[in-house]
Amino acid sequence: MGKSELEEKITSLKGIGEKTAVLFNKCGVYTCGDLLRYYPRGYDLFDAPIPASDLKENVICASKLTIIGNITRRRVRNLSIVAFEAADQTGRVKIAFFNAPYLVNSLRSGSTYIFRGTVRKKGNFFSMDHPKMYKEEEYAPLIGRLQPRYPLTKGLSNNTVMKTVEKAFKNIGKLDEFISEDILKRLHLIPYSEAVKGIHFPSDSRSLEDARRRLAYNEFILFVIRLRLLKQHSDEVKNEAPMIEVADTKRLLELLPYDLTSAQKRAWKDIQADLSGPYVMNRLIQGDVGSGKTILAFLALLTACANGYQGAMMAPTEVLAAQHYESFKELIDKYHITNMKVALLTGALPAKVKKEVQRQIAEGEVNCIIGTNALIQNKVEYRNLSLVITDEQHRFGVRQRGALTGKGYSAHVLAMSATPIPRTLAIILYGDLHISVVDEMPQGRIPIKNCVVGPSYRPTANKFIESQVREGRQVYIICPMIEEGELDGVENVTDYTQMLRATISDDINIEMLHGKMKPEKKDSIMEDFARHKIDILVSTTVIEVGINVPNATVMMIENAERFGLSQLHQLRGRVGRGDKQSYCIFLNSSDDKDAAKRLDIMNKSNDGFKIAEEDLRQRGPGDLFGVRQSGELNFRLGDIYHDSDLVKESAMDADRILSEDPELTLPQHDVLRELINTKSVNPVDFTTL
Repeated sequence: MGKSELEEKITSLKGIGEKTAVLFNKCGVYTCGDLLRYYPRGYDLFDAPIPASDLKENVICASKLTIIGNITRRRVRNLSIVAFEAADQTGRVKIAFFNAPYLVNSLRSGSTYIFRGTVRKKGNFFSMDHPKMYKEEEYAPLIGRLQPRYPLTKGLSNNTVMKTVEKAFKNIGKLDEFISEDILKRLHLIPYSEAVKGIHFPSDSRSLEDARRRLAYNEFILFVIRLRLLKQHSDEVKNEAPMIEVADTKRLLELLPYDLTSAQKRAWKDIQADLSGPYVMNRLIQGDVGSGKTILAFLALLTACANGYQGAMMAPTEVLAAQHYESFKELIDKYHITNMKVALLTGALPAKVKKEVQRQIAEGEVNCIIGTNALIQNKVEYRNLSLVITDEQHRFGVRQRGALTGKGYSAHVLAMSATPIPRTLAIILYGDLHISVVDEMPQGRIPIKNCVVGPSYRPTANKFIESQVREGRQVYIICPMIEEGELDGVENVTDYTQMLRATISDDINIEMLHGKMKPEKKDSIMEDFARHKIDILVSTTVIEVGINVPNATVMMIENAERFGLSQLHQLRGRVGRGDKQSYCIFLNSSDDKDAAKRLDIMNKSNDGFKIAEEDLRQRGPGDLFGVRQSGELNFRLGDIYHDSDLVKESAMDADRILSEDPELTLPQHDVLRELINTKSVNPVDFTTL
């Protein structure tokens, strides 16, 4: 296989015209190489149809049924519902479709189809909402097959993607191997070319896991090598801005209405030692949501300001940056801190205001700057930036952190993360940072009450949610997907929002939020929620970081079994931030005993670090079929918990390769070097981490 074949545009494939190519482009697929790396997001295992009497609740089933009686269409507020009954000799099933009025004209009583979808129980009847319908001859060849399901865009069908991938394989042939034979044997990994074919068209579950494991190893070793190459010239830098301990921080700690926890004191001691030490600080503060990382950041910034330097703190969203700015201003005013002049700099500021803030930064009129990545734009010049803090560190990459650090001269770096990654993995993944762990919660924090329930509890949960809203509280509801069809058997934000509006009182304001929205729209919705203009926010995991609403007291997570425990804990951290009792409802839609056992850990513990360790111990390969993690490093197929052995092995292999060939110039590393430099091959974009 030549490199040029992978770089050919997908229009070189037979049957792919410009219109179809535009749809693929929307999904980030431009070349044949992109297409082969456009992995499925899940798989359907098509079982043989079963009688209506054998259907199982909360399981995707297929059943051959005949439509009986009338097909009705009705409206509930803005929701159009087409409903009918279908039956076989063993029983009846109620079927409903939402916002599909055209079905009234295409379906006929007496017609027989194979209906495939998630089975629910309504009263004494089984029901299916939005099932897929097949003619018998369409369904027969699918039985027993693992069929890939790809991320799609409007106008692009799953079938089109499958056929196009098949054409690409025929054109390209065998892919060049870039991992040595001894590594493949030692780790029992299959060849690269076989793995790529296996991830798209697996013959069975075993071949799928073999393919996933090999490609996960690829992701890890490419990531670690890129990380090592970026850091090759970043040895310890001499501290050109040593900061002595100042009276301002001592005075603030005496005036605060609470004492720092032992863990906070240890972390603060580490920070002080770094700031005054011989080398610049490069430290990660890892602490659970609510463990008190922000006050440590404030103390560090106060130290910098009192020593005559500027400090900057970068948050991943404008809403979170604004919240930090307001809380810092409140501390400065309340405790009469005169050495600190704080400013906010985000992309949303009017041009005139932004220009004035930039002037104040350049001339040193402000010495504590809070913002988003607007802090690293070319127009922003600092007078003497010596401390850089990144909040939610995993959302910023080495380059972004470096860009902000580069605005100063040998600036100290303090990164903060609420993602409780076990220390062994954190050392590999954040290898350029020293780590301080804040593993205690401040006294007086009200523990969140948890419950794990099945879908039958949903009506009771909705009543509870409504009662909380009536008491003036706010609610998050998390769905795994954005819209119908992305993954069978899981709830999606779009339909869920419509259904909730149809079942909950009109005077309750319900809005939805997801990652495909424009950044301005997302920020606007999060700001409206923060200001209590929205009562219930139906969202994907996009709310995991970047919003602090103390008035939100309930979180309900649909299809909780589809998430990793650490991500569930991150999501749960959005509630319990105020002085009212908060609740988290985990809706388990699976009959799987292991899933129930895993979720029971969430039921019993609010300790993020214990949960992370348990996640590392228990996580199975099922995440591939579920919802991708977004709270940690977002690899396409690799999972840092389930594949922790591969993370460690890849780190050792990367170090071994680079010790023998630091610049990857040897002939045996030609393919590896090309892959390192190919942006679409690298699942983790360092600029957007």
